[in-house]
Amino acid sequence: MRKTKVAIVGSGNIGTDLMIKIMRLSQTLEMGAFVGIDPESDGLKRAARLGVPITADGIDGLVAMPEFADIRIVFDATSAGAHKRNNEVLQAHGKRVVDLTPAAIGPYTIPPVNGDAHLDAHNVNMVTCGGQATIPMVHAVNRVAKVHYGEIVASIASKSAGPGTRANIDEFTETTSQAIMDVGGATRGKAIIVLNPAEPPLIMRDTVYCLCDEADQQAIRDSVRRMVEDVQSYVPGYRLKQEVQFEHVGSNRPLHIPEMADTGQTDFTGLKVTIFLEVEGAAHYLPAYAGNLDIMTSAALRTAEKIADRITAGVPA
Repeated sequence: MRKTKVAIVGSGNIGTDLMIKIMRLSQTLEMGAFVGIDPESDGLKRAARLGVPITADGIDGLVAMPEFADIRIVFDATSAGAHKRNNEVLQAHGKRVVDLTPAAIGPYTIPPVNGDAHLDAHNVNMVTCGGQATIPMVHAVNRVAKVHYGEIVASIASKSAGPGTRANIDEFTETTSQAIMDVGGATRGKAIIVLNPAEPPLIMRDTVYCLCDEADQQAIRDSVRRMVEDVQSYVPGYRLKQEVQFEHVGSNRPLHIPEMADTGQTDFTGLKVTIFLEVEGAAHYLPAYAGNLDIMTSAALRTAEKIADRITAGVPA
């Protein structure tokens, strides 16, 4: 089967890990170019050793490469700020874009939740590492009981957060919070990220809080477990840290949620669902503790392969 040629813009941790995943795992995609701005970056040097065409001249360098004409899909693993121009250039040349930054120009895409919904979009956004890990859980609860408020806390090792991640902290919280609502189904969402400096580095851990209507607890457990299995199909290191926790919130002691002020429901009563997760990386490029990178690149790979199948089938975008 002829593979679809792709390019990656961004030679940092995420871009390099994604390149290795494509080369090792994909039966659908083929590396056509690897793009950075620092000729001394480990990612560009590694790509050159692997025989992948490279440029250190950014998006303009990519367009100037002879290989550019054959590339159908471009991954952007730079930053939210850089993505705006990168996308404009790529759209002008008719390329499909998978955005791994929090720029959120295209529709949010979480593979096990809405992975088939936007395959014809010219740009799809992979939200954030915290979003990829936790929004499936918000959706799993919401398909059983209406989630009025969803809050997630993503804790990642400082060593797994490169300059792009650190520059995008504000965008992380804003994009993830919005996607908790738009994709997860919560009425309101809130996201917090913690860069943990512990040594040795700790694995990615996530906590998901859902305030929802009263519902059958076993139905929620079953929904969560099914969703965990769906995510594990492309991120084997994704798992529940412990059993799902439940707490009834009665009218005698309602929870006050300031973020719900505009809905008129600041005092919540119902069911509080707490889900604890951890994400271990596959260690294709970085150590296993960098599960935050692994879930992003794995989700992007899964999404691009589905887009490539549409292209191969001749479905017009």
